[in-house]
Amino acid sequence: MPLSEEFLAKWDHIISEVEKTEVPLECINKMIVRIDGNRQKTINLARLRRDGLDNDEIEELLNRNLSSLGDTVRTIDFVVDVNAVANIVQPATDKLLKSL
Repeated sequence: MPLSEEFLAKWDHIISEVEKTEVPLECINKMIVRIDGNRQKTINLARLRRDGLDNDEIEELLNRNLSSLGDTVRTIDFVVDVNAVANIVQPATDKLLKSL
């Protein structure tokens, strides 16, 4: 079921307030890997999924890429899929709050 823009905006606000040190793979749209020399490598996980890769294959690809970059990696930023997070968290939230 598609989620409303207002609903997603609320989740976007919630997510932006959380430090993202560990993010489930299925909740990541892109990874931006910043490396030495003010360069970056962007890995588009959403596109990989559209191309038919499953999470195990994506994880293997990410591990190979990060391993090959080695010590040149300075930071990794995640672009979170707000829709995926909301679809995972909202049912649990609804269940928890239903009894209140």
